[in-house]
Amino acid sequence: MDVKFSEEQEMLRESARSVLEQECPMALVRAQLDDTRGLPEALWQRMAELGWLGMIVPERYGGSDLGMVDLALLLEQMGRVLCPGPFLSTALVGALALRLGAGEAQCQTLLPALVRGELRLALAQVETAADWGPGGIQMRARAENGGYRLDGQKCFVVDAPSADQLIVAARTGDAEEDPRAGISLFLVETQAPGLHRRPIAFVEQIRKLAEVSFDAVRVPESALLGPLHGGWSLLERLHDHARVGLCAEASGAAERVLELSVAYAKTREQFGQAIGRFQAIQHKCADMLVASEGIRSAAYYAAWALAENEPDVHTTACLANAHCSEAWVKVAGDGIQIHGGLGFTWEEDLHLYFKHARAAELAFGSPAHQREIAAQTLIGPLSGASSPPPALG
Repeated sequence: MDVKFSEEQEMLRESARSVLEQECPMALVRAQLDDTRGLPEALWQRMAELGWLGMIVPERYGGSDLGMVDLALLLEQMGRVLCPGPFLSTALVGALALRLGAGEAQCQTLLPALVRGELRLALAQVETAADWGPGGIQMRARAENGGYRLDGQKCFVVDAPSADQLIVAARTGDAEEDPRAGISLFLVETQAPGLHRRPIAFVEQIRKLAEVSFDAVRVPESALLGPLHGGWSLLERLHDHARVGLCAEASGAAERVLELSVAYAKTREQFGQAIGRFQAIQHKCADMLVASEGIRSAAYYAAWALAENEPDVHTTACLANAHCSEAWVKVAGDGIQIHGGLGFTWEEDLHLYFKHARAAELAFGSPAHQREIAAQTLIGPLSGASSPPPALG
């Protein structure tokens, strides 16, 4: 593993930080909290112009054909500013789903639209049990008139309010003894007859959630992503990339919380001196720095493992996310403690980072669930855990 970034990657990091600091101020982030879609259109189009939406899209479809490390560099800078919008759902999960699961005709139509910022995607998997494992997928998709009919409900669908199409996980066959069997993925337009979205009020409003119901929603056979009955392998591949993407976001967010906390400790005075001179505050800042660097190391190693398709990439992605999400929550909480009572006020930004961290901690499986997956991979099946996906091309 080469731990040094290339000159091009350093340029990407610096340019991304400059653009986001100028065009994604906290005022813009706060304005999206009350917006039902959570999509700053001008910023989204700016991302398209810069080529950010097509970073992992092949060049023949208008993308840059870069790797996960490059995308992690960008996501880290987005985490610093709590960048709103469906970037992770579209430019990472959605782009990868199309790249790996869509037919050539679909790719020629959909991927260029995604790169231009005209197509936004969201993954609809979790149901009422809030289970990210294969056993949590109970929604049915039945073959009908040369296509499929979808009936059921999806909960906590991230970025659904702004999505044009959903990547829907449904059962097309019997699970028998293996819950991974009989799962398929479908691309469904959010304006399809019988599909209804209901926004969910959630304590963290930077990423918008919705409940999506399917009442006899019909899609053509071409809507199938990946093999029929074999969607779980593709779904787990999407999970791993999303987990690592969240690790990269956590790295940037933790770094920013540490910066804010140190700056406050240098200026806030008690007993006639800056609180940063107190040993307790110094120790807390030091612990935050160690945690922040640990998040960054885990995030970039996992991104490298994905880019190189390392044999242990599934375990790496799960363990990295479990560690990074918990460490991010700890850093955000410590930042609030350093700010004292001021840290709990609406006017300060610390609570936004803390809420974002708490929400990300449960995305694509809780830390406990992800450690269980890793344990299953290392020592054998455990009750309720999912199995590692086979490699995809």
